[in-house]
Amino acid sequence: MPGTHHRPRPRPHILVLGGTAEARHLAAELAELAARPGGGQVTTSLAGRVAHPRLPPGAVRIGGFGGAEGLAAWLREHRVDALVDATHPFAATISAHAQRAAAATGIPLCALRRPGWSAGPGDRWQSAASLADAAVRLPALGRRVFLTTGRLGLAAFADPDLDQLDFLVRSVEPPEPPLPRHTRVLLDRGPFTVESERELLRTHRIDVLVTKDSGGPATAAKLTAARELAVPVVVVRRPPPPPGVLVAPDVAGVLELLSRELLSRGAADRCP
Repeated sequence: MPGTHHRPRPRPHILVLGGTAEARHLAAELAELAARPGGGQVTTSLAGRVAHPRLPPGAVRIGGFGGAEGLAAWLREHRVDALVDATHPFAATISAHAQRAAAATGIPLCALRRPGWSAGPGDRWQSAASLADAAVRLPALGRRVFLTTGRLGLAAFADPDLDQLDFLVRSVEPPEPPLPRHTRVLLDRGPFTVESERELLRTHRIDVLVTKDSGGPATAAKLTAARELAVPVVVVRRPPPPPGVLVAPDVAGVLELLSRELLSRGAADRCP
């Protein structure tokens, strides 16, 4: 339009909702691209639930946004061009907030979700719909339980009906109460080896392993060790991503979406 002056558009800004190994890898790739002329910028947001997180390359913010509305406000204020949800596959709340914030702002969104685990020959897996569903299965499977579902959500196992069970709980940070009545806590961070996991299962005479279907290699060794020792495993199924969100299984897939679809669509469709 005659007489209209357009400000030069700043370099593309990508916000990564992180906290996973894949998010750190993605941030490293984007930071390398950002270092090139016209390459843009990347910011990773961490929830702040871990005292000493592994920080990714690029800019980092720590803490919540205040729900979907707060995230939308941050996206507008910082002129974000694309949003990548690379949180844990079970971080359903922030994923829902990301979907709502992206819809409210017109900013393109994709999710990075590493593939889940698959049972193989010799595995003794049971699929559970939730932590509560996993808990009710335990008395029939054994008394000594290795619980590797993280430090949150342990209230599902703090049921008086499970007071006869002994729980070994492994997490990166001390778990939040309530806890099962008979609980020992093991603070550790992966990746783990098959040898160390096999030794742990033997030392503690574990009867049953409980895990979320987190996927990825960092904590998969426990599944191999359980197979070798014929230990049954209760696998909690992951929630589906919010409807309408593009999903990539790896960093390469996200980079392809960003280059082919998201940034071009965001440049044309983003809200002023």
